[in-house]
Amino acid sequence: MEKTQRNNIMLAFFTLVGAVVIVGAIGFFTLGKGPEIIQGQAEATEYRVSSKVPGRILKLFVTEGDQVKAGDTLAILEAPDVMAKLSQAQAAEQMAQAMNEKAIRGTRSEQLQAAFEMWQKAKAGLEIAEKSYNRVNRLFEEGVMTAQKRDEAKAQYDAMKATERAAHAQYTMAKNGAQQEDKAMAAAQVERAKGAVAEVSSYISETYLTASADGEIAEIFPKVGELVGTGAPVMNVAQLDDIWVTFNVREDLLKDFTMGHEIEAFIPALEKTATFKITYIKDLGTYAAWKATKTTGQFDLKTFEVKAKPVTKVENLRPGMSAIVEK
Repeated sequence: MEKTQRNNIMLAFFTLVGAVVIVGAIGFFTLGKGPEIIQGQAEATEYRVSSKVPGRILKLFVTEGDQVKAGDTLAILEAPDVMAKLSQAQAAEQMAQAMNEKAIRGTRSEQLQAAFEMWQKAKAGLEIAEKSYNRVNRLFEEGVMTAQKRDEAKAQYDAMKATERAAHAQYTMAKNGAQQEDKAMAAAQVERAKGAVAEVSSYISETYLTASADGEIAEIFPKVGELVGTGAPVMNVAQLDDIWVTFNVREDLLKDFTMGHEIEAFIPALEKTATFKITYIKDLGTYAAWKATKTTGQFDLKTFEVKAKPVTKVENLRPGMSAIVEK
């Protein structure tokens, strides 16, 4: 009885083992290894719209999803401090212009007349001094006047000649106006002031944010009334004409992804298959996901970033959509 029971247990055990082996063999030969799925994501070129000057969002002319053309005004910033600097720069320009006009116009007529009168006064004094000297000199030659008196008259005559020359030089300078160097300096000050006005005006133009290229408004960050800093992004514009798909491919599958090679990828969102051409391959580095195989005596499989652009335009393909490649 005991022997019969032991035989039954052994029979059941071998039957179970045989069933497991048969099922495993059927699964190995019928199912085989499933296909490798490589999933990518569509991306597009985006550019940020920002301003050189800080300010407050005064008005937004677009909303997310709007199509824009190059040159379209997207938003206006309010920057009162820049307007104040413009007023200062304009006032400095007006002052420099006035100084330049004064240098060009020369001496005022009243100053010119006063210099002329001083010259005439010096000429009259010179004539008197000359006559006095000639008279004293003749008397000295006749022996009537002492040498000291003649020397005094000569000194007076020489002094009046110097005075006349100085007065004439003052009149000439007043008539000619400012020196050439002064005029050049005044003109340079005007150009400097104009440059300051142009610089501040360029900052004011930066308060009008415009699209630099055609695209679609992808994101708008601040709301109307909020402050934005220098260089802070106000919105992103996506250029949907420049779109591609990025895949992360393990290197044991990379043989089917070579530069210039065309691949077929299924886009679930569009329920269609499209052809893409590989334009970029780069190692993602040690920080990327990798598959360890050293336990089997082989090597670590690194991951590569692969970018592929549509061979022909794929209608309605948008950033974020998945693309599936089966290998």
